[in-house]
This record gives sequence, structure tokens and C-alpha cells, in this order.
Amino acid sequence: MSASRCINLVGGRGYTGSELLRLIAAHPHMDLGMASSRSQAGEKISSACEGWPDDGRCFTQLEPAGIAAYPADAWVLALPNGLAAVWVAAIRRKYPDSVILDLSADYRFDPGWTYGLPERFRAQIRHARLIANPGCYATGAQFGLVPLLGQLVAAPVVFAVSGFSGAGKTPSPRNDPDLLRDNMIPYALSGHIHEKEISSQLHTDVRFMPHVAAFFRGISLTIAFELEHATSAEALQALFNAAYANEVRISVSSEIPQVRAVQGTPDVHIGGFTVDVRNAARGSLVVVLDNLLKGAASQAMQNLNLALGLDENAGIDP
Repeated sequence: MSASRCINLVGGRGYTGSELLRLIAAHPHMDLGMASSRSQAGEKISSACEGWPDDGRCFTQLEPAGIAAYPADAWVLALPNGLAAVWVAAIRRKYPDSVILDLSADYRFDPGWTYGLPERFRAQIRHARLIANPGCYATGAQFGLVPLLGQLVAAPVVFAVSGFSGAGKTPSPRNDPDLLRDNMIPYALSGHIHEKEISSQLHTDVRFMPHVAAFFRGISLTIAFELEHATSAEALQALFNAAYANEVRISVSSEIPQVRAVQGTPDVHIGGFTVDVRNAARGSLVVVLDNLLKGAASQAMQNLNLALGLDENAGIDP
């Protein structure tokens, strides 16, 4: 049996932090060293995190200058965008051999960091000490487009709808129950950070249109594309089946996948392969995933497992 790895979590208050704590609690080879939260310092972790045992442990108030008291094999930063750098600098000075996994967008474009999409970069992640966890929308869009790379003749269009947990816990129009009731809200229809992330990772332009709806968790992405040749629904499905044949977290089917099928799971479902009857070079497909798990926490766990020499799916399977 592998020795237990110690994980520190900076920013445990949010939805993703809570999901990650739940996964750590169930992991056979990981222990929590410390979970910090400015707003909930001193409160029991079990009161904020469903699935955490009522062991009396509390959230800690921690600043970068105080990290010397908390050695760990890995640090996970679950902070708003723009706040990671001071933590990264402090951790690297004190614990140069520790893994740092950042859940924000701060390092997704930094060539000094490994981009943490295991199904694409598994080999690199196994040797990484600095890992940038992908965005939730960007994760789904890449799975829906990677098998088509080299065949596209125009920028694909990604129409995505997320549950309101994607907007976080801080009150905003995108997680306001009154605004969302019987409603769907489009936002950032050009230049969204995930549009830049998808385009950067795939080295091709992508048009991305995010929306938020009244359900709590999950993402559905409808992707429309044009290829350099005619195709068929059967050929598209065969292409995706071959691309993901060895990926246990990804399922491919002819049926249009539903968000409810992936809610609370670490998996991605791809399907609904369709070809335009007017032009057989134009197609579409649908990708669904849970934004809090494969879009964030369970993907982070895959990355931590790989970087710490554990089985990639340890602590992830329900």
C-alpha cells in the first residue's frame, strides 16, 4: 500500500474546495494537512463540506508568511483569479519539491506550468510540480474538438450552458435564483477567458458562447463545426470511439447526452453526432460534464494522483 500523501488546501470555502475536501476524505492514500478559509476560519470543516467526517477539524486562517507550519506533499490553491502568485512564490521558496495545483486561470497560459488535462497530457503531469487545472468549459470543449483537429476549415462554435454553481458562491446576477427562475442568461459572448483557453490549447480559433441556467451543477456544450471533407454521423462516432477508447472517464454514444446523467460524477459523455443534410461537411455534437467535478475537483484529483505517483483514479470513482 502506498504511503499517505499530505494535501494542503488554500481557499476551502467555495464549491470546488468543498468537492475536493469530500474527495480527500474518501481517498485511500491522501490526508488533509490543512484547509484555509478567511471567511470561515475557526468553523468546523464538516459544517461546510458535505462528506467530511465530523472530526472536529476546523478551517484555518492562513497567510503566505505562515506556510512554514504546514509542510505537505501538495498544495491546492482554490482562490479567485489573480491571487495565486504570492502563494506560489512562498510555497516554492519553502517547499520546492511540493506539487502546487492552481484551480484558477492564473497559470493556464504559462509555459512554465503543466496544463492539467490528464487525457491529453498524462505523461507530463506525472513529472510535474506546477499544474494549472483547466477551466470547466474549456475541458468539455477540448474533449469535443480534439479528435477533429487537422480537419477543421473554420472556427467551430461552442454553445455552452452551465448550472449556476459555475458562478460561485459570491452573489451575482449569474447565481441569483430570482433572475434565473424560468430563465437562461447569456454572458461574455466574445473574449471569455475560456474561449482564449480553448483556442490556445487547440491552436485554432474557437467561437464560444456561455450561458447560465437555473439548474445547480453540470454543463452542456453543443459544438458545431465544418470539416474539410464530407462525413457522416457514423463516421464521427467511430472517430470519437477510437480517440477515447482507453479513457475510462469518457463515454461516447450516438444518443444526445443529458446533464443529469453526469451530475455528481467525474465523467464526460459525448454524443448526438449529427451531419447537416444540406452540407455533409458540417456537423455537430454534444458534450456534458459536471462543472464541479470533471470541470474542477475530480480533475484536480486526477492530476494530484498522477503527480504524486498514485493511481490516476484513486479516490475518484463513486
